[in-house]
Amino acid sequence: MIGIIAEFDPFHRGHEYLIQQARQRYPGQTVAVAMSGHYTQRGGPAAVEPHARAEMALRCGADLVLELPLPYAISSAERFGWGGVAVLAAAGVDTLCFGSECGDSQRLEQAAVCLERDDFREKLQEFLAKGVSFASARQSAVTALCGEEVGGVLATPNDLLGVSYLAAICQQNTGMQVCAIPRVGPAHNAAVTEGGFSSASHLRRLLKEGRGKEALALMPPPASAVLERELEQGNAPAELSHCERAVLYCLRRMTEADFLALPDCSEGLEHRLSRAAQQANSLEGFYTLAKSRRYAHSRIRRLTLWAWLGLTQADYPQTLPYLRVLGMNAAGQQVLHDIRKTCPVPILTKPAAARKLPEEAKRLFLLETRGADLWRLCLPTLEHAEAGQEWKTGVVRV
Repeated sequence: MIGIIAEFDPFHRGHEYLIQQARQRYPGQTVAVAMSGHYTQRGGPAAVEPHARAEMALRCGADLVLELPLPYAISSAERFGWGGVAVLAAAGVDTLCFGSECGDSQRLEQAAVCLERDDFREKLQEFLAKGVSFASARQSAVTALCGEEVGGVLATPNDLLGVSYLAAICQQNTGMQVCAIPRVGPAHNAAVTEGGFSSASHLRRLLKEGRGKEALALMPPPASAVLERELEQGNAPAELSHCERAVLYCLRRMTEADFLALPDCSEGLEHRLSRAAQQANSLEGFYTLAKSRRYAHSRIRRLTLWAWLGLTQADYPQTLPYLRVLGMNAAGQQVLHDIRKTCPVPILTKPAAARKLPEEAKRLFLLETRGADLWRLCLPTLEHAEAGQEWKTGVVRV
């Protein structure tokens, strides 16, 4: 079975291309996706709710969509990759396919191996001591040990995620094979269209600006039909800016100890966050005041989201607690039937079944539902913002 780790926020032609390429290289294989839920790694709400995004994926070639648990979905590349690999491994995936700027699995593996070396940790500390960001120090350390070609893969977002996937596969000893598929279209975050392809960030930008028709025209027709429905019903796009005052209130009432309890908050960052919270009169202002040469904008955004959601470092599950199914077709349903006896964790197809989970697993599901309730406050209007809808939403079947 082929596995893909994704956000699909929203699903675009590059995602469709990735699935098509995976199917061409591994004919006859089922495609399972580990997908972020209501929030994404960039540190904000997904523009479209997860069941709708799962439907987009299913209508464009995927067979089974599983939820990437919230703490992993809104974390650094390393933890994002760890969670995605854990979900796919539990589902029985033996080959992971992902988009890559370099398209060279061997080079990515060299970088992943380097990150586990003792001399890498020494080099990393050398560069961190110069006051640069963790990402910059990491790339410089790998470059110093393995050369520019290997170190360079840490400078591009999809390659960086690929390295994280390879590291997680090694750490979890899954035996999963990988296939790096060369990425097509414009670069990540590019505000242009290239060869009919657009980045997800460009589509989100169009949605935010009220240019929904332009965004729909740049998506695969089956996916655009789902998004058009969500837009018409007022279920998209979600933006954290719609909750700006509430988020600023949350930040202002936090102490330095509260900030320190957030993941990846160390080395005095809690002091910057606390000062910024008292001075900022907007979210962008908070990000600007808190970030520095050492603390990247993306890191600050994720910490802000963790604070808004009321999560701390302690909310990371020690192990994957369950598999939650967001959507499936007939082939995906057959996969679930086949793995139920061998899957190492419970498989959730009905929200009500979460009440019977072990305590740690139940706690995670409750965090997911709370996050979903807050996500609805990020919608353009509060018409569909009532809480508790996660308990009523079943598996999407296509």
